[in-house]
Amino acid sequence: MTRPVSERNGGSGLKKYVEMSKEELSALKKELEKQYEETRAKGLKLDMSRGKPSTEQLNLCMNMLDVLHGEAEMISESGVDCRNYGLLDGIHEARRLLGEISEVDPDNIIIFGNSSLNVMFDTVARSMTHGIMGNTPWCKLDKVKFLCPVPGYDRHFRITEFFGIEMINIPMYETGPDMDMVEEYVSKDPAVKGIWCVPKYSNPTGNSYSDRTVYRFAHLKPAAPDFRIYWDNAYSVHHLYDDRQDFVLEILAECEKAGNPDLPFKFTSTSKISFPGSGIAAVAASKANLDDFRKYMTVQTIGHDKVNQLRHVRFFKNLEGVHEHMRKHAEFLRPKFELVEDVLYNEIGDLGIGTWTKPRGGYFISFDSLPGCAKAIVGMAKDLGVVLTEAGATYPYGKDPQDSNIRIAPSNPPLKELEEAAKVFVLCVKLASVNKLLGE
Repeated sequence: MTRPVSERNGGSGLKKYVEMSKEELSALKKELEKQYEETRAKGLKLDMSRGKPSTEQLNLCMNMLDVLHGEAEMISESGVDCRNYGLLDGIHEARRLLGEISEVDPDNIIIFGNSSLNVMFDTVARSMTHGIMGNTPWCKLDKVKFLCPVPGYDRHFRITEFFGIEMINIPMYETGPDMDMVEEYVSKDPAVKGIWCVPKYSNPTGNSYSDRTVYRFAHLKPAAPDFRIYWDNAYSVHHLYDDRQDFVLEILAECEKAGNPDLPFKFTSTSKISFPGSGIAAVAASKANLDDFRKYMTVQTIGHDKVNQLRHVRFFKNLEGVHEHMRKHAEFLRPKFELVEDVLYNEIGDLGIGTWTKPRGGYFISFDSLPGCAKAIVGMAKDLGVVLTEAGATYPYGKDPQDSNIRIAPSNPPLKELEEAAKVFVLCVKLASVNKLLGE
């Protein structure tokens, strides 16, 4: 479910497309096709396909490369030489920092490599081959199912699809997933083993889970003893505004209070805090779950990159250092989100051909076109030199049943290019909508 952007700039002031006669639509189609050909002649090459930080954002962390110079002290707080083997869970100061970011005690954290997505993949793979906490490995079961809030994160869906897990669409609302459906599936079907969640500034809607939603997650009564909530805490500190931020209840604490301490796996990383390709990732969970993780980790590795862990701690120091750093990120991101929102509102705000979210954080804007138009819009944009995330990517198997959702990623292009790309996008929305209404 999307919500329209707030009325900052007045909208287009034009007649809704659905109110136009066939003659009016046909005349509009000719005008739009003329603009389309003029745009194609420009030979644009613009990319809004993925939520990558911009060069300016990456530059914010360049001094991190200097904190461990050739003469730097490489001994951790516990006296371990970070250049050597050891400390399977990660150095204590890194567990403390990622614990602060995740709002959990350092004892509930294990530090991994650079990617939380990699940890999620490994977690599903281990569940397939060896099971969770002594339960039957999923590969030996007739059926394994996952609940997938939609629109959602395409890379989550690709993991479960890769392992042949059946994915079930769960509608996403402003307050989070449809919890009536979640409770029904989880409590009655033992084949349901997990649910993908991005609880804060969700990908792609930017919506955050309400207190009531988190409470209901914590009080789930799964039919499967090895059901887990895959809580991807990707955007916990990624606010666009200092004075307007979303806050989400901490899932481990809520599950503990509800008597369900083993329900959540909480994943996080510094991928869009420091360097996306060279950050540090972590999982937070109950002691029983972490002990289960360690069983395979002792075979898989002698320890992850402690030098990188130390580098991050020396650079950020503490949670306030992270928050201050993220304010700098927001200075680059905020104008881009507002630019896209303004173009959408000014160009199509009252035409009745699209709605979109206005997130307070994260990396995406979720756009819903008229049903049956998303693929056409993305295809037209590509023809005009603007690459968007593939239509359908925000749904399992790449199949959006309404063919309406498009994920917009404003973070990477410079403002001037972003404005061009946004204008191309709305042109394609207009033309695809006219074609749809004309039955073409």
